[in-house]
Amino acid sequence: MLRKLRPLLVATLLLVFTGQFSNAQERGFQFGLIGDTGYTAKGNQEFKNLVARLNQNELAFVVHIGDFQAGNGYSRSPSAGPMPCTDESYQSVYDAFQSVRHPFILTPGDNDWTDCSKVQARKFDPLELLVKVRNVFFPEGKSLGQNPMPVESQSKEPGYAKFRENLRWSMGGVTFATLHIVGSNDNLGKAELDAEHHERKAANIAWLRAVFAKAKEDNSPGVVLMSQANPGFENYWPAAAKGRYFGPFIGRGSPPAVPENAFADYIAALGDEVEGFAKPVAYLHGDTHIHRIDKPLFSRKSGRLFENFTRVETFGAPDTHWVRVTIDPADQQLFTFRGEIVQENTAGGGV
Repeated sequence: MLRKLRPLLVATLLLVFTGQFSNAQERGFQFGLIGDTGYTAKGNQEFKNLVARLNQNELAFVVHIGDFQAGNGYSRSPSAGPMPCTDESYQSVYDAFQSVRHPFILTPGDNDWTDCSKVQARKFDPLELLVKVRNVFFPEGKSLGQNPMPVESQSKEPGYAKFRENLRWSMGGVTFATLHIVGSNDNLGKAELDAEHHERKAANIAWLRAVFAKAKEDNSPGVVLMSQANPGFENYWPAAAKGRYFGPFIGRGSPPAVPENAFADYIAALGDEVEGFAKPVAYLHGDTHIHRIDKPLFSRKSGRLFENFTRVETFGAPDTHWVRVTIDPADQQLFTFRGEIVQENTAGGGV
């Protein structure tokens, strides 16, 4: 009799555990978004305050969208803090990231390697520093942080071995990915570095398309993309939308011209992928240091904005705060974004 009951018991237990796993997958979770931090000695202290606040929260992971050190405006004054782009700077930043108790993801910014060529106090080779950033901050198969989580890297794809910083992971069925797109025009326009830009852009666009293909294959409820650069969505708006947005400031008859830039291909590829993906998509970035939440991507087919697409820019120096992102499978829009102020880092110092 006992032997006959064993298969039934095993099947029952499997159903229970499967149900528990399914319920866990259906529950919502939160993660933190930060970036453009640590530009000065004061900024480094504020980053410690920020980490302390993040560590007090129950977060699935934390994403830093790049620019973890001062850029080309660095000076030798004591208030400026340590010189960026040195071995000591990278080690200090790495140690700070490792003080986060959550899994920690980085996507690099222009300050972190390409703009090191502009530091006046010492000569740096951006391409050498790009290799260093990849080696220091992107361990194979896992994130940073005190409790790292598994991640997939584009470096495992044939032909993309060097792009270990382009990462992808899934949580709650949602597909997450980073794209190494940086400010300072994505490193385009410096003759000796243009080849690097074109190679990385091709890799980024290939990774973008692979991410959406994976999301469709997995029947993912949504996609979250993260890069450092603000790609200038507004440059590619239809004339009517530009008129509505810029009209009060420059007049409806004179929408601003699109400056030459490196981002048109990215915007086009992103629009194509969102056009074929009817579920929520979030694009998270930094670069221009203005916290905002909006819907700035327009369809080239209909001329209408994509209602399922949301852009979020996190806070940036001198405002060292963070954005809480909530993912709730029960919410039709899937994502909720909330700016979180670290009181110690406010102009009043928490008073």
